[in-house]
Amino acid sequence: MAEMTFANHDPHHIVWDWNGTLLDDNHANLAAVNAVCADFGRAPVELEYWRSFFRRPLIPCYEELLGRSFTEGEWERAERLYDDSYKELLHSCRLATGVPDVLHEWTGGGGTQSLLSMASHDHLVPLIEERGLTPHFTRVDGRRFETEHDSKAEHLVHHLRHQGLDPSRVVLIGDIDDDARAAREAGAQPVLVASGLMSRARLEATGARVVDSPAEAVALVRTLG
Repeated sequence: MAEMTFANHDPHHIVWDWNGTLLDDNHANLAAVNAVCADFGRAPVELEYWRSFFRRPLIPCYEELLGRSFTEGEWERAERLYDDSYKELLHSCRLATGVPDVLHEWTGGGGTQSLLSMASHDHLVPLIEERGLTPHFTRVDGRRFETEHDSKAEHLVHHLRHQGLDPSRVVLIGDIDDDARAAREAGAQPVLVASGLMSRARLEATGARVVDSPAEAVALVRTLG
C-alpha cells in the first residue's frame, strides 16, 4: 500500500471515538438497551427509534425512555443490565468498514492519532489490544473519571493535555452530538460519522461536518487547512 502524503506539513492529529465509530456495535447497543427496557417493563425499541432518541446525559435519557424516574439503586441496576447484555454480544461486533486500513494510511502518511471513549477505561484498553490496534495510537483513554454533565468534553481536554497537543490542530471523529460538543468546548474540530448511534439529521443539526464512514472522515481531515 502506497504511503499517503499531506498537502501541508503540519497534519492534524485525529482523536477517534470507539463505539459506533471504529467499532460497528449498533446491534449490541440496541440489545443492551432492550435488556434494560425488559427489566423495567417497557416495550423494546427499534434501532432507528433509538438513533433518534439517544443522548447524553444518560440518566435523564433513560428516565424518559422508561417513563419514570429512577429510585435509589435503579440506575446502577440498569447499568449492570446494559453492560452484561452488551458484553454477551461483543464477540460479534466487527470493526467499521475500512478499519484498520484507514488507521494504517493515516500513520503511514505521517499523521498521528489517539483514541478516546466514554466506555470504562479498564473495559476499553483490553479490547483495543485484543484487536491489535494499540500500536496505531499515541494514547488510548476510556472514561477515567465521572463528570457532572456526563459529556466527553472534560475527558477530551484531559486527553489532549496529557499529550501536549494544540487543540486547534486536532479533529475529533465521533458518531454522536456530544462528540461535536466536546470538540468545540476543547477548541478542536468535529467530524461525525452517520453509521453509529445517532441519525444523520441529528448529527447535521450540530453544524458539524457529517460523513458516512471513517475512511470518508479521514479524507475530509486531509482537506483541512
